[in-house]
Amino acid sequence: MPLPMMNILNGGAHANNKLDFQEFMIQPVGFSSFKEGLICGVEVFNYLKKTLNQKGFSTAVGDEGGFAPGIDSAEEALDLISSSIEAAGYKVDKDVTFALDCAATELLSKDKYVFSNDEKLSSDELIEYLAKLANAYPLTSIEDGLDENDWSGWEKLTKKLGKKTQLVGDDLFVTNKEILQEGIDRSVANSILVKINQIGTISETLQTINLAYQHNYSCVISHRSGETEDNFIADLAVGTGAGQIKTGAPSRSDRTSKYNRLLMIDAMEDLNFLGRQELAH
Repeated sequence: MPLPMMNILNGGAHANNKLDFQEFMIQPVGFSSFKEGLICGVEVFNYLKKTLNQKGFSTAVGDEGGFAPGIDSAEEALDLISSSIEAAGYKVDKDVTFALDCAATELLSKDKYVFSNDEKLSSDELIEYLAKLANAYPLTSIEDGLDENDWSGWEKLTKKLGKKTQLVGDDLFVTNKEILQEGIDRSVANSILVKINQIGTISETLQTINLAYQHNYSCVISHRSGETEDNFIADLAVGTGAGQIKTGAPSRSDRTSKYNRLLMIDAMEDLNFLGRQELAH
C-alpha cells in the first residue's frame, strides 16, 4: 500500500497568501498499516484546523483541500504543522514527516528565485535554504526544489541532499521517460512524480514507471490540481507497486475518493505498508 503524501497547507500559485512554496505536506511514516497512517493524517489535518482557528486564520480550503492561511514563511507553516501533530498525540519525525512542493519554476525571474518579501536568491542560495530547512525539520521529501531548466542546479541539489532527502521531479521530468533518462544519466533527483495526463497515455506512464524502478528512483503517483471523483490513480499506485501517492488533503470529495478507494483495496487484500522505507534517499 502506498504511503500518502497529504497536502494540508497551501501557498504559491495555489493560494492568496505570502507562502512562496506551493504545498506543505505530511507523510505518516511511522505506522504499520495504510489505515493507521491515514487516520493519523486525518487527525493532524483536523487539529491543524483547530490551531488555525485559535490563531484567527481562515480555515477555508483550496482546490486540493488544504488550508491557505495568511502566514508569511515556510518556517511558520512547518511550525504550525508540528504543533498540530503534537496536539493530535503524535510525534514529529517518529510518526509524521514533512514534504514540500516548492514549485520553484513559479518563483524564477531573470535567473533569480524571487520571494514574496522581495528577497532574490540564486540557485546556490536556494539550495542552501532548502538544506537549512531539511536540517531544521524532518523534511523527507522536496518536490521541484529548483526550476525545471536549472539542470546544473539540480545536480548540485542532488549531490547535497540526495542521500538524506527524497528529491522529486515533477516539472523537471513531466512523466516523460526520455527526460527521466537524462536525469538518470546526470544523477539528477532520485524520485519522479507520475501524472497520467501529463504524458498522455497509460502505456507511456507505465514505461516511465518501469524506467524509474530500473534505476532505483521512487515513484509518487499524483493527482492534478483540477480533479474529479474518479479514483483510478489509487488502483494505479497499488497495481504498479508505487510506494507513494499524492492526492491532496483528507478534504473535498475529489480528494477523499482516492483515499476511500485505497481503504477498500486495503480491506480486500493482504498488502504491506512500508511507511518510511518507501522514501528515496
